[in-house]
Amino acid sequence: MSGPGGSAPDSPAAAEAPAAVDAPATVEQHTIDHIPDHERHGRVRDLFTMWFGTNIAPLPLVTGAMGVQVFHQSFWSSVLAILVGQLVGGIFMALHSAQGPQLGVPQMIQSRAQFGVIGALVIVVVAAAMYVGFFASNIVLAGKSLHGLAPAVPVNGGIVLGALGSAVICWVGYRLIHTLNKIATWVLGLGIAVGIAVVAFRGLPDDFFTRGGFTFAGWLATVSLSALWQLAFAPYVSDYSRYLPRTVRTPATFWATYGGSCLGSTLSFLAGTVVALAAPGADDTVAGFDSAAGAFGPVVLVLFLFSVINHNALNLYGAVLSLITIGQTFRAHWTPRRTARGVVSGTVLVVALLVAVGVSDDFVSRFVNLVSVLLIVLIPWTAINLIDFYLVHRGRYAMTDFFAADGGRYGRFNRTALSSYVLGIVVQLPFVSTDLFTGPLVAPLGGADLSWLVGLVVTAPVYYFWARPRTTEPHPAAASVAQEEPARTVPTA
Repeated sequence: MSGPGGSAPDSPAAAEAPAAVDAPATVEQHTIDHIPDHERHGRVRDLFTMWFGTNIAPLPLVTGAMGVQVFHQSFWSSVLAILVGQLVGGIFMALHSAQGPQLGVPQMIQSRAQFGVIGALVIVVVAAAMYVGFFASNIVLAGKSLHGLAPAVPVNGGIVLGALGSAVICWVGYRLIHTLNKIATWVLGLGIAVGIAVVAFRGLPDDFFTRGGFTFAGWLATVSLSALWQLAFAPYVSDYSRYLPRTVRTPATFWATYGGSCLGSTLSFLAGTVVALAAPGADDTVAGFDSAAGAFGPVVLVLFLFSVINHNALNLYGAVLSLITIGQTFRAHWTPRRTARGVVSGTVLVVALLVAVGVSDDFVSRFVNLVSVLLIVLIPWTAINLIDFYLVHRGRYAMTDFFAADGGRYGRFNRTALSSYVLGIVVQLPFVSTDLFTGPLVAPLGGADLSWLVGLVVTAPVYYFWARPRTTEPHPAAASVAQEEPARTVPTA
């Protein structure tokens, strides 16, 4: 078994010396294809800055405030719930990240090993919808932030500018995304820390530590919100580790990702909690931060504007890779490159702009409900993917079969995975708590949504016991091939 405690066993590359690395191009050339050894680059610590910088953003700030605003927890109760949720949810997120250097392909492509080349489309379509929705909601936030800083710029104009900024980052690709998050780690991290300090030094309300209280149901609900924030990264986290050399040890990848993501998101969640208690009358949490921070408020808004544009590039990048994966499913001999990424980026950009501009007044609240539903169908995928990688196949896959029209040894459909997946969704329904649907067991739990936990606990063992006897691991020779770029000549776009 491979995992945080060691690198994948039986991998022929585990003991190889690093291959000669070509200088990576400024604009990323690859999309969903396998990254060959000679193009691998970067250091494990880049994953820490990648996920720390990404998580210093308005959305985790807003989500962190909900423990106080929605579930009426006290400061200390909310802090404890946030920490528990982040530390638990981050485990699954980081385990996905550790797959990247071993396989060198995007997460959605690797899902074909569990579900089959056609069966995996269920997951890819859901992931694409989530990314497009996240992208559209974030450009609405960018438009409103820019309008707040410069009232002469209309909200719709700000939406367009924010979307174009994210699109440029997405088109340049992997290297620029990592570089910007290195900058964000220091600039945004310092900025939000100073912002919290300013809010505290300007004086907290007398009831700051006594407002609210502890209810087990409200505390569980806050834990769930915190954990789901981490779990939402699962479908694309390994996309940003896939260029690292295969010689990178799995524990190093895990801990760099886990530390960066948990620390960054915890800082933002805690900032949201502080602001919610320090400025309870604010229209929204970001505006409350601006007000509570006094003269430092406009600086916070500028930093958040940069953060939204930077973070949103990941949503567009994930949407593009997912949509390209859908297209490649029906064109097995197509290897899309940067031109394809540019065309698909432009298409997503136009669609998201039309949606965001058309419903900008109420889009974010609508999208929160949509994401809640999408996460329900992604939770069982997380369990199946991790069990398959670490316990069933143990990191050994036939890479060329990922791109075969018939799915090779993985086939078009995998009934075991799909059956486990459907079961994982069904068992969650009684515990789901959203505006669109509320399960019958939510009320006895005081409104807490524990569907994600039930989905993980049920799906993981079911898939393991169903899949293990039926799995034929690649022959050692096939495992060796799995580490190389697919050996065939294909047209590029």
